[in-house]
Amino acid sequence: MLLDCIVIGGGPAGLNASLMLGRSKRKTILFDDNKPRNAVTNESHGFITRDGIHPLEFKQIAREELSKYPNVIIKKQRVLQVDKNKQVFTIKADDGEVYKAKKIILATGLKETLPNIAQVNQFYGTSIFSCPFCDGWELRDRPLALIAENNRAFHMAKVVFNWSKDLIVCTNGKQILSVEQKNQLNSKGIIIYEQEITSLQGDHGYLKGITFAGGESITREGGFVTPEWEQASSIGRDLDCEFNDQGGIKVDHFGRTNVEGVYASGDTLLAGATQLIIAAAEGSKAALGVNAALMEEDF
Repeated sequence: MLLDCIVIGGGPAGLNASLMLGRSKRKTILFDDNKPRNAVTNESHGFITRDGIHPLEFKQIAREELSKYPNVIIKKQRVLQVDKNKQVFTIKADDGEVYKAKKIILATGLKETLPNIAQVNQFYGTSIFSCPFCDGWELRDRPLALIAENNRAFHMAKVVFNWSKDLIVCTNGKQILSVEQKNQLNSKGIIIYEQEITSLQGDHGYLKGITFAGGESITREGGFVTPEWEQASSIGRDLDCEFNDQGGIKVDHFGRTNVEGVYASGDTLLAGATQLIIAAAEGSKAALGVNAALMEEDF
């Protein structure tokens, strides 16, 4: 059977794309290997009517809604390979099955690498986060730390300052801020620690303090990090999709890549804030792009 579309990735972008395709009567398979980047997250925020929802509950509700559409099938498999021959895509899953489709939507998301600090994983997702728009409200007005080892440190400090004026910036031994940037941060009372971080202290995921090389310690109650992000899947590169300077797949307003029939959405684009509601909207736009293309081909 030749499918209308295969969606690769079962996060909010892939789920919403599948919903729109289902409602458009398109024969669709959604592949989800269930390895989300937000696996450590206890609450997702910023999505109206779903603010504070657990990511697993969000996914369960989404799958229940998709079950109403018999033309949408969910496969709990990882896609290993995608090949294109003329206008048909051949997809091989890790169970050995092969599928064919007219279009594909890449919603494969990102992998993240946290700063190289031994205990950071103990606190990540409970009191240390990567998105102030997602979790800043819960940490508002507390003594916070921004731990950043890359060139996003200065911008991120300005963002986090919106939620707490009691803020320090820790570069973990990296020299990443210019003199001008340091002066601007200092003018706001933001103290910069360029020493290596030797340990993070706290209990049950809740940060209480940071100790630096040399023995200095400071009390903190939470904070943010700037992870390094990379594509969770090589499929986009394998298909020769173009990428932007940040490593995201380039698309137009309807999720179309430079490769005919290939669409992309969600965190895969690395287009800005990695928020649930934005990813879902981009999934919807990609599905609209697929639907428009299929309608034009019908005529």
